[in-house]
Amino acid sequence: MTQLSNKSRLPVIVGCGGVNSAGRVSFNNSYRRLIIDSLPEAKRDATYLSLAQMMGLDPASAAQAEQRTYIRDHTLVRRIENFDPERVYWQSSAQLKGEGSQPVSFVLAKKQLPNEIPQTWEIKTLNDKEVLITTTEPLSVMLPDYRPSKVTSAGQLPTGFDPAALYQSRNHPRGLQMTVFAASDALRSTGFTIPELKNLCRPDQIAVYSGSAMGQLDAESYGGLMQNSLMGKRPSSKHVALGLPEMAGDFVNAYVLGSVGETAGIIGACATFLYSVKRGLDEIRSGSKRIVIVGNSEAPIVASVIEGYRTMGALAEDEALMALDGSSSVDNRRACRPFSSNAGFTVAESSVWIVLMDDELAMESGARVLGSVADVAVNADGYKKSIPGPGIGNYVTVAKTMATARAILGEKGLREQTYMQAHGTGTPQNRVTESQILNELAANFGIDKWLVGAIKCYVGHSMAPAGGDQLSAILGAWEDGIVPGIDTIDHIADDVEQSNLHLPMKHVEHAPETMRGAFINSKGFGGNNATGLFLSPGQTRSMLEQRWGKNAYAAFCAKQEQAEANAQSYNDVADSGSIAPIYKFGEDVLSGADLTISSNEIVIPGFGKPVSLDAPNPFEDMT
Repeated sequence: MTQLSNKSRLPVIVGCGGVNSAGRVSFNNSYRRLIIDSLPEAKRDATYLSLAQMMGLDPASAAQAEQRTYIRDHTLVRRIENFDPERVYWQSSAQLKGEGSQPVSFVLAKKQLPNEIPQTWEIKTLNDKEVLITTTEPLSVMLPDYRPSKVTSAGQLPTGFDPAALYQSRNHPRGLQMTVFAASDALRSTGFTIPELKNLCRPDQIAVYSGSAMGQLDAESYGGLMQNSLMGKRPSSKHVALGLPEMAGDFVNAYVLGSVGETAGIIGACATFLYSVKRGLDEIRSGSKRIVIVGNSEAPIVASVIEGYRTMGALAEDEALMALDGSSSVDNRRACRPFSSNAGFTVAESSVWIVLMDDELAMESGARVLGSVADVAVNADGYKKSIPGPGIGNYVTVAKTMATARAILGEKGLREQTYMQAHGTGTPQNRVTESQILNELAANFGIDKWLVGAIKCYVGHSMAPAGGDQLSAILGAWEDGIVPGIDTIDHIADDVEQSNLHLPMKHVEHAPETMRGAFINSKGFGGNNATGLFLSPGQTRSMLEQRWGKNAYAAFCAKQEQAEANAQSYNDVADSGSIAPIYKFGEDVLSGADLTISSNEIVIPGFGKPVSLDAPNPFEDMT
């Protein structure tokens, strides 16, 4: 096979995996939960069986109506289960004082005396362990209390699925527990083992790009770091390190993949997934990297995080949802209502990862072809009135990727054979601004009725991995031929621009070969706009054959059979509980003494090829 020289390399998606509120991402399992009633019987049965096993239910009962109802009720956006929304811990400040001019007296354990004794306290020793405190000044105290949350909806992992129980999690934050499972799922979905992947290219040609919009904020991470000292507890040595936003990528390097290649923690608010994909795209196009693992993990279903977004006015509160419905009870399932009368977004947890290879390596190795990455545009908003408010940058990102699609697919291909997975958060501001952007650009590019999906209506808004959730729905639609409709809404809001858009409330069926490309749109706080163009498996295969020729392509297809068989074998047992995530803690740890170093290369045990030190002069024309 003729090797590429200065040609731009195509990043091929050879693996995709993870977990979100719809289930396991690999092999389109989570996607099929979204459209489960529209699936052929065999795929519907397989989806219920997959979820039953994930949720710890009896697989033998997966065909029974009662269990299927339970599975439906305990997946996707629903009432919060990660904590009790009726009893959210709270501390209320108060001042205690005696009746009239009487002093306040109370007994305190000696070990609980503060380091700095207030000057107004009189202390009398009662025994070896206790003292009597008397004070004439009001005493400021914090009273433990519980309050109901004003937000009770979230997109949570399927009930009964506990990523911490699948490996030695050692009090890891939930976002990192999800990372271990999700990255393992993505890597295994390639059909290659970790050693096989590491033998395909040089160690420094592998990269992991990740990032979390929020970092880890539960009690095992930054939540504990910030709150423990105020609650009479001590922060632990793990709180700082495990809370870092880039830690998901670090976990993949250190415990899953064992990579010594490039790594980067990339953050772009709710556009973070596409920011990471862009870095992978750029590195593969340039030839610098040959295998790139991209993904994110976010676990924001924490009472304090939800309260913070609620006070911003960003979340769909129960009272607002009930007012929309004219009801005395909240419909948690329909909390997120993109492009309709709505009240705010719905927080979700998710971890989604993809594996990219340059097209030459994919051809040589016989990798699976799930699609490819054609373009990602990232642009800021310019001057802004407010950090959360949207601006003009998203016009630029959408237009640039549409122009790329036109160049690759032609005018007809763009107009008739692409669709958009919108950011679609379910906020009043998003429905107006995003619909204006998409509608105006569709008109300018000659698209009469551009199909627009919004899967946050099913899975909620997972922030950093949100683009990964959108991509998982695109990959599934390319295989099964069904674009999920926006089924939590019954009308389009009056202020939504839709003259050139098709915003379906029901699923849309199409022949997979007719959808050659799809867009993902992401809009984040601070002016973090990103739009990605992804090409279908059919379009990708056509381009591979065009570049490499019929003979090389035929040989590639023959090689693929092994990777496909290996990947399917994994899928067959992935939810059974008989296969643990990849987690290598303290295994195969290397030191400098294990390396073989010369002036031309570094040989690293466990990798099939050395790191080359034969570096060219990058400034040859200047030296």
